[in-house]
Amino acid sequence: MALRKIVTVGDDILTKVSKEVVATDERTKELVKDLIDTMKDAEAVGIAGVQVGILKRVAVVNDGEQQIVLINPKIVKTKGVQSLSEGCLSVPEITGIVDRPEYLIVKTETLEGKKKKYQATELLARAISHEIDHMDGILFTSKARELKKDEEQE
Repeated sequence: MALRKIVTVGDDILTKVSKEVVATDERTKELVKDLIDTMKDAEAVGIAGVQVGILKRVAVVNDGEQQIVLINPKIVKTKGVQSLSEGCLSVPEITGIVDRPEYLIVKTETLEGKKKKYQATELLARAISHEIDHMDGILFTSKARELKKDEEQE
């Protein structure tokens, strides 16, 4: 198990656009394993490479039912809107209401370099959208309304 240090707000890397993965090599596979370990340890729903300081278009998401590896993901279809409270490992102790697609289709690549499509709803759709925003240098706080610190929520 290899845990990576999570980059937090204030670090400029979080505002940079991640670079496409040209070929999945051993370093990318190691990054994916480390992202999974780090996500599980933090009890999170998703994490992107940029959140551990790696500007690659790589993320993992897990809604409790399935775990998906996203390499060079692109959302190709959305439907509906869900407005829910959202947080982020890179913005600790802050939440806010964010509008995300209720349903989406994402095209991505597997660790073997094959193309794959996933359909996602509810939490999984929210997590995929959130992690792709990270890859584009966008934090949820720029889309959120009703931002609150954790102690305000109790």
